Amino acid sequence: MFAKVNSVGLTGLNAFPVYVEIEASAGLPAFDLVGLADAAVRESRERIRSALRTQKLDFPRSKVLVNLAPADVKKSGSVHDLAIAAALLCVSGQIDTARIEKAAFVGELSLNGEIRRINGVLPMTILAQKSMQEIYVPAENQLEASAVRGIKVYGVQSLSQLVAHLSGREEMQPAPEFTPSRADYISTLDFADVKGQSAAKKALEVAAAGGHNVLMIGAPGSGKSMLAKRMPSILPEMTFEEAIETTGIHSVAGLLDASHPLITTRPFRSPHHTVSSAGLAGGGTTPRPGEISLAHNGLLFLDELAEFPRPSLEVLRQPLEDMKVTISRVSGSITYPCSFMLIGAMNPCPCGYYGHPTKKCICSQHQVEHYLNKISGPMLDRFDIHLDVAPVEFADLSSGEKEESSASIRQRVQAARDIQNKRFAGTGITCNARITPELLHEVCPMTNSAEKMLGNMFDKLGLSARAYEKILKVARTAADMDGADVIDKPHIAQAVQYRSLDRKYWKS
Repeated sequence: MFAKVNSVGLTGLNAFPVYVEIEASAGLPAFDLVGLADAAVRESRERIRSALRTQKLDFPRSKVLVNLAPADVKKSGSVHDLAIAAALLCVSGQIDTARIEKAAFVGELSLNGEIRRINGVLPMTILAQKSMQEIYVPAENQLEASAVRGIKVYGVQSLSQLVAHLSGREEMQPAPEFTPSRADYISTLDFADVKGQSAAKKALEVAAAGGHNVLMIGAPGSGKSMLAKRMPSILPEMTFEEAIETTGIHSVAGLLDASHPLITTRPFRSPHHTVSSAGLAGGGTTPRPGEISLAHNGLLFLDELAEFPRPSLEVLRQPLEDMKVTISRVSGSITYPCSFMLIGAMNPCPCGYYGHPTKKCICSQHQVEHYLNKISGPMLDRFDIHLDVAPVEFADLSSGEKEESSASIRQRVQAARDIQNKRFAGTGITCNARITPELLHEVCPMTNSAEKMLGNMFDKLGLSARAYEKILKVARTAADMDGADVIDKPHIAQAVQYRSLDRKYWKS
């Protein structure tokens, strides 16, 4: 007897269809599995035998051959356990084969027949939705899968429950479509707690509105980390498409909370400076997403930037431009998206007081130059906004005046991002920082005075082509925040002001 059951495999974020073909024929009882399966897949034979036995279900007493097609694509993990078990139940006549023609099965079996949670259910369900009407997933993954529209999702707890449903004895109800609630910013740190630093707050507001990268330099205790950690509270809301993209990456990495299966607030990742290149970019024998991919559609904060190993920082250069990272191994290449805001914070020298208005720096000029040169010129050029964070004044610290809250800042940021969403609708561009070269001059029209000022600054400061583009994009964001269609002179002046640190600290 022959049967075929649909399943889904996963390589990185790329889901692909897998067809479990099974033949039960006369001969000595045997259970063989072919189709380029790794050790975890081959071990499913013992898990399935035990699961059927403990659930008091019949195992075919014949020669059973299972093929995982396509046979030239490697299958890994335990995600196909449920599909193989369903195929065995088909050939033994315990479930109705007609009911599973347009259904897909993914899940890991335990020895007692329960269905265990797996990673990557969201991208699997997205693929299944294109050609299937139903998908059967572990009960713990049910909420995650139900975020996908247009397919019935059944959360299965055990094999006996699946058999009862597919044989018509006890129908299961499909999971209702998951509707995410509005993002909750109440529990996040608030800008109202930061005394003073009005210039830094304004620059970070512009960065949040346009998705721009920021480098902050200042003495210890000036508030760099405090400011950066409050950035999530003013970032604009995620669109549903961004939420699905981000959740897919976290699903593959196994970082989703079962009770909150859809990520609706922008990720904030802050790895320690001892992180390796593979930890940042991703890697491993089976390549997993790194910090830059986990920060997709969100923010990556690198505190003590100069303490990060030089190779780790240089790994960021290409992903910052391409908004994707490709990890190559002998078995193949996997590409993860990584469109993120980068915020770096660092001291100006080893002791931290180089250029301080009142405290004396104890570092030699050589030590200062060596410390700053840990950040290469090309890496420095990839920051849209350079921010010199000055020490907080006593008058600001002792003032009883309330600072502006994150909620009111976020309203302005959201208004500017709404303008950008409307401007870039249908282009795949999500914010001003992602404007492509071919669209740059089309969406960044300038007045004559603004164009003249930018030309003068370009010659006077010796800007690179990349710096020119960064200034224009930041000026576009400044204009959006003023509700202006055309970039004017004050917007250019504001953007140029944010490109001063390389002249103050990295002197040629």
